[in-house]
Amino acid sequence: MDVSAPFRGGPHGTSGATVWDDGATDPSPNSIEVTMAAIRRAEATWSGDLATGSGTVSAVSSNVFTNLPVSWAARTESPDGKTSPEELVAAAHAACFSMALSAALGRAGTPAERLDVSAEVTFDKVDAGWRVVSSALTVRGRVPGCDEAAFRAAAEGARDGCPISVALTGNVKLSVEASLEG
Repeated sequence: MDVSAPFRGGPHGTSGATVWDDGATDPSPNSIEVTMAAIRRAEATWSGDLATGSGTVSAVSSNVFTNLPVSWAARTESPDGKTSPEELVAAAHAACFSMALSAALGRAGTPAERLDVSAEVTFDKVDAGWRVVSSALTVRGRVPGCDEAAFRAAAEGARDGCPISVALTGNVKLSVEASLEG
């Protein structure tokens, strides 16, 4: 199986038909059935002007976090115990990529024992103003039966195909550095 093929999960364009996490109409042994769109909601509140104001962000769908503090200074200077939209994008990208890579490795018959993924999202001032300019993924994996070349190919496929990468493509430079343990 080609582990470099991009992850194409989700029910997009299926009109209610059963779809599997690898986009196939028939399940493979390691497929997961996906039957409807997932909708997640977060909320933010902001008080004051941009430079001196502050706000909070909450994950409403899961309630995993509520009222995380955010500020302009946390975005452009030091976090000082506050988060930023870019940190939340980095978390989403790392999680999405790890799932896509895990799915690709499993479909290839080399399921991962462990994947440690980090994403560094860069927020920078460019000619057009402040922009998210890159997301650099780093993954270190423990994957029995998988060689370095196959692991890198799978990581590149996941970088290009995970849903968060797809959302960022065309606006944000995406990269991945992949290595196997031991």
